[in-house]
Amino acid sequence: MLQSLQPQLSGGFQLLPAIDLRGGQVVRLAEGDFARETVYGADPAKVARSFVAAGARWIHVVDLDGARDGGRRQTDVVARIVAAAGASVACQVAGGLRDEVAVEAALAAGAARAVVGTAALRDPDFVARLVARFGADRIAIALDVRDGLAVGHGWVAGASGVPVDEALAMLSDCGARTFVVTAIERDGLLNGPNLELLGRMVGLRRRAIIASAGVSSLADIAAVRSIGCVGAVVGRAIYEGRLDLAQAVRMTVTPLDIDGADGG
Repeated sequence: MLQSLQPQLSGGFQLLPAIDLRGGQVVRLAEGDFARETVYGADPAKVARSFVAAGARWIHVVDLDGARDGGRRQTDVVARIVAAAGASVACQVAGGLRDEVAVEAALAAGAARAVVGTAALRDPDFVARLVARFGADRIAIALDVRDGLAVGHGWVAGASGVPVDEALAMLSDCGARTFVVTAIERDGLLNGPNLELLGRMVGLRRRAIIASAGVSSLADIAAVRSIGCVGAVVGRAIYEGRLDLAQAVRMTVTPLDIDGADGG
């Protein structure tokens, strides 16, 4: 049975702490490189509960095994995370969702929203079918950007891509309303978001943009919020103690004050 909870980002800026999964463990990669992996825990459900305790209303879950090969997905682990998060917290799930069966399985596991990337770039009609079947609120698009191109296939070097501006316009025309934009060269490095890229995506005024990669301080959150992003995914900065999640959540529900944000 599909999860009935369907919160939307339209109600205000949302912070999405990330749980990246590989082999059932909580990990982070640097620039999407599987050879540069750091393990942060063996109990993803416990991590989810800690995010809920800090006040998170969304959790961003990435199945890296699924992203890498498109077939070996960690559906059971995702379901445990969703159960641990509880009914008041929404999970968006990404990684290897390359056909309707995989998307349906993620939603059936309790995800409020499924994030598709590789298949969306390969077949825009796939996005139109998903939106028609599940609704635009339950489908998001991952635009993972390297050298100005939106790429898929688990970010494998040399993968072909589509100019990101074209990809956003094309998939927006197919009914997608939410885009998670990741600057691959910033992912997992704690060196700040790519504000130029994010600002350009927001400036197209097509759909809602969630910032991903490099967001590691209250100042970064304030910056992406100020340029018009509707949310931000944060991962390694939380795990390494650079960002207090509870403080960051509180900041997102207060009036925007960039000058007053503490860069941590």
